Amino acid sequence: MRSRIREFDSSTLNESVQNTIMRDLKAVGKKFMHVLYPRKSNTLLRDWDLWGPLILCVTLALMLQRGSVDSEKDGGPQFAEVFVIVWFGAVTITLNSKLLGGNISFFQSLCVLGYCILPLTVAMLICRLVLLAESGPVNFMVRLFVVTVMFAWSVIASTAFLADSQPPNRKALAVYPVFLFYFVISWMILTFTP
Repeated sequence: MRSRIREFDSSTLNESVQNTIMRDLKAVGKKFMHVLYPRKSNTLLRDWDLWGPLILCVTLALMLQRGSVDSEKDGGPQFAEVFVIVWFGAVTITLNSKLLGGNISFFQSLCVLGYCILPLTVAMLICRLVLLAESGPVNFMVRLFVVTVMFAWSVIASTAFLADSQPPNRKALAVYPVFLFYFVISWMILTFTP
């Protein structure tokens, strides 16, 4: 009888919507902090969710969206293209990890790869602010430096979480696609012009 009462009290079904949203936002914030200060921890793997990666992917796709209504002529990525590249890339890396014998679940890997887009999203925000100034070689060098640092941060953060899930003799095979995934996203950010 007491175990049923404890089970009912710990259930989220009787929780208010505000409490549920605040609990989820705090969990997403804690995972953002794990990416900002990467250390070998299983918290991001154990308590996985896809809210943070969805928020980051949508934010990045919206910031990469061109300003014109008819943007067929500008050659830049559209919202759906960015969204598909991010999620298809994450799924491909996850399948590669599983095929190499990794002991991480599909959604844990998607969670880590999605949360580790945070530095690149910050890079996109900084690049958009830098692009408000006059364009020139200094402007490009600042953007190149920011994107390079954030690219390295994303790769380091994701490998800190994913490296232990791979067999020791196959870690390089698992990290290389992660490197390429974040490189493609970094390239889209660097080549963005409004």
